[in-house]
Amino acid sequence: MDNIQTNADNIKSQMRKGFLEYCILSILANKDAYPSSIINELKEVNMIVVEGTLYPLLIRQKNQGLLTYRWEESPQGPPRKYYSITDKGRETLTELDNAWKELADTINLIRKQTA
Repeated sequence: MDNIQTNADNIKSQMRKGFLEYCILSILANKDAYPSSIINELKEVNMIVVEGTLYPLLIRQKNQGLLTYRWEESPQGPPRKYYSITDKGRETLTELDNAWKELADTINLIRKQTA
């Protein structure tokens, strides 16, 4: 039984990693945010992410032209780097929305056929 749970945990972990970039674009489509607030939003929906995972994704998405950032003074502590989605990021998000719907529809069809 433990082996089954370990396999399921590994699969869930891989799925989360795959969806994380999609989630970041989705969050930033609603409002600009700094990394700590992105992490908090993800935690609120039970997607636990640490800064060491988030920062490389933000940098990669910025380098791909999906995000941009600006520095803003913080009332508490040093300036914060606020990320925002670009037009290219919005186009990518639309493509990911369509891919998600298609994938979910496919999985639902498969599940119905095997039920």
